[in-house]
Amino acid sequence: MSAFQVLMVLICFILNMNDGIDVLVVSFTGPELVKEWGLSKSELGYVFSAGLAGMTAGCFLLAPFGDKVGRRRLFVVSLALITAGMVGAGFVSAYWQLLLLRVVTGLGIGGILPTLAAVAAEFSNNKRRDFNVGIVQAGWPIGAILTAFFTVWAIPLFGWRACYLAAGGISALMLVLVALFMPESPGFLADRQPKNALHQLNKLLSRMGHPTLVVLPPAPVLRTSVPVSDLFLPEYKGSTIRFWVGIFFAFMTLYTLMSWVPTLAKESGMPLDMATYIGTALNLGAFAGGFVFGLATARFGLRQLITGFMVVAVTVMLLYGNLSLNYGLMFALTFFIGFFVQGGFNGFWATLTRVYPVAMRTTGIGLAMGLGRFGAILGPTLFGILSDAGYSIGMLFSLFSLPLLVTGVMAHTLPAKSLR
Repeated sequence: MSAFQVLMVLICFILNMNDGIDVLVVSFTGPELVKEWGLSKSELGYVFSAGLAGMTAGCFLLAPFGDKVGRRRLFVVSLALITAGMVGAGFVSAYWQLLLLRVVTGLGIGGILPTLAAVAAEFSNNKRRDFNVGIVQAGWPIGAILTAFFTVWAIPLFGWRACYLAAGGISALMLVLVALFMPESPGFLADRQPKNALHQLNKLLSRMGHPTLVVLPPAPVLRTSVPVSDLFLPEYKGSTIRFWVGIFFAFMTLYTLMSWVPTLAKESGMPLDMATYIGTALNLGAFAGGFVFGLATARFGLRQLITGFMVVAVTVMLLYGNLSLNYGLMFALTFFIGFFVQGGFNGFWATLTRVYPVAMRTTGIGLAMGLGRFGAILGPTLFGILSDAGYSIGMLFSLFSLPLLVTGVMAHTLPAKSLR
C-alpha cells in the first residue's frame, strides 16, 4: 500500500476512535453530572439515551446521503455536527441544554459510523482490505479507553466540561484533516460519476499505485432498494425475526452497561479514578472479546459461539450483581462481561452476511442494526427509571442479563442452513 492509502486508513481509524470518545465521554462524566446538578437516575438515563437517539436518527437520515453527495461531504457535515455538539456541551449551564447537544452529537456520529468500514475498504488494496477494516473497527474501543484515562486526569484539574471541550477539539481537528486531505472515495467516483470524475479518479489511482483510465467504466445501473417484504419471504422470515429480536435485546444490555458502569462504581464508594478504571475494564473486555471471537470462528460455528458467549455473559452478570465484590474482583468480572457481551454481539455481523444474499444484504443488515438501536435507546433510560424505583444492583443486573438470554436463544434457533 502507498503512503497515501495508509493515510486514508489512518484517518478512518481516528474518525472511529473519535466516535468512541464522543459516545463514552458522557458515561465517564456521568458521576460529575449527578454531583453538580443533583440528577436522578432517570434524568441521567435520559442523557445517555439522548446521544443514542441521535445516533439512530443519524444512521437512518444522514448516512444514506453519503451515496448521493459523496463520502467526503458526509464526513464534513457529520464532523461539523459533532464538533458543535461537543464544544457546546463544554459551556452548558442547564440539563436541557446538554440533552439537546447530545442529540446533535449523536446525529453526526450516526452519519459517520455506518460508512467508515466501506471507505477504508475502498482505499485499501485486496491483500490488506480485511485487515484494514478490522483496524478501523478497533478504533472505537481504543477511543473509549483513552477517554477513560483522560477523564481521570482532567476532571480533578479542570472539571467535567473540559472533557467535552477536548473531545470537541479533536473533532474540529478531524474536520480540518478531512476537508484538506481526504478526497472523494474511488467507489463513489466510479459509480456516481460526478463532474470531473475521470480526472479525480485517475488522480486517486495514481496516488494508490494503480494504472489510470482512459475512460470511465460504465456506470452501474442504480438498483432500487430491496423491499422490506423480501426479508419475510419463507426462506428468510424466521432468520429476520430472530435477528431483529436478538440484536434489539443485545443492544439494550450492551449500551446500558457502557453507560452506567462508571456511575454505579462511583456510587458504590469508589473514588472517581477507580470507578473510571472499572468502566475501562468493560471496554478492554469488549476489545478482547471481539478479537477472540474472530479467532474462534475458525473452529466453531457462529450460532454455537454466539449462544455460548451470551450464556456465559448472563452468568457473569448474575455473579456481578449478587456477590460482595472487592475492587480486583469487580474489575475482573466487568472485563469478562464486556468480553462475552461484545464478543457474542460481534458474531451477528458475520451471521447476517451468511444468511442474506448480496442483493438483500444492505437492507437486511441496515434494518437489523437500525431497529436494534432502539434497544440501545431504551436500555439506559429504563435502567435509570428502575433504579429510582428502588431496584437493587443485584435485581437490576439480574433483569438486564435476561435480554442476553433472549439473544442467545435467537442465535441458537436460527434456521439458516449455512450456519452450524
